[in-house]
Amino acid sequence: MSSPQPDKFNPPDDALAVILSVAGSSLSDKERAFFQKNRPYGFILFARNCENPAQLRKLCADLRTAVGYGCPILVDQEGGRVQRLKPPHWRAYPAARHFGAQAETNHEAALSNLRYTTLQMAEELVDVGIDVNCAPVLDILAAGAHDVIGDRAYGDDPALVGRLGLSVCRHYLAAGIIPVIKHIPGHGRAGSDSHKDLPHVNADISALDKIDFEPFRIVSKSDVGKAVWAMAAHIVYDMIDPDHPSSVSFTIIDEIIRKQIGFEGILISDDISMEALADYGDVADRAVACLESGCDFALYCAGKLDEMQKIIKIVPNIGQNTRKRLQFGAQLGSLSN
Repeated sequence: MSSPQPDKFNPPDDALAVILSVAGSSLSDKERAFFQKNRPYGFILFARNCENPAQLRKLCADLRTAVGYGCPILVDQEGGRVQRLKPPHWRAYPAARHFGAQAETNHEAALSNLRYTTLQMAEELVDVGIDVNCAPVLDILAAGAHDVIGDRAYGDDPALVGRLGLSVCRHYLAAGIIPVIKHIPGHGRAGSDSHKDLPHVNADISALDKIDFEPFRIVSKSDVGKAVWAMAAHIVYDMIDPDHPSSVSFTIIDEIIRKQIGFEGILISDDISMEALADYGDVADRAVACLESGCDFALYCAGKLDEMQKIIKIVPNIGQNTRKRLQFGAQLGSLSN
């Protein structure tokens, strides 16, 4: 009997602990040859990669053919202003805050509408070959914070955010999509945009634990917690680790994300090409810093071949602890279908 083809839960032995990206709507000859030789764990797509359904199906198929296995393909399809698959070929979706505001007055109606929207999104993603969505956002709205989160958050009530986020996670898993909760352990208080700067949050640990961490804990401690992935924020929490943003902080990943919040699933970094990590060297050095600090995968989004060539020279293959998390998450995910 032939052994099963490798897939995202059982990647090949030589797969690298990094998620890469591509420049355009189709693979160039150089990109194709590069990915055939060097197997990233998976890929993330952006609006530059998504023109129409037929084109996107082919791109997803070509990426998997290039690496030679059923690798995960990620996207940020939150709704609102963060939506990579856009009209007229795909539906326009409300931002998360729309559902949070509705839930504040009619919780059951909000859950029903959110379920319907989540399944519509999942249907469109499955149709083109995308199987991981970097949503839902579980950050808490905070007065005076930078609007990089803003209406991407459901609201300022941790219990409400956690309940809506958990519903989204369950429905994505049931539809065959892995959700990625973000930006753990919480981006809502940040006073600047981590795409352009390194935010600092100086709230005390008790406030963070009660408010910011709680939605992530609700999902992490749920029946589907180990099947869900999470994305680590590039934010310094001054009262926990004043020297390192969470994505490159062993203290935050081990003591806060893994233990205090209780998240046991796959942890990916936020984009290593963001300016928040400027002090950590080039993108290759940043990738290694994320992995050494406890992320399962480093995420690179800029799609520049020369930078990816640097990354693959020093990132390791997928570790055994990550493989165990993948396989256990796959078992739980299958139970939710």
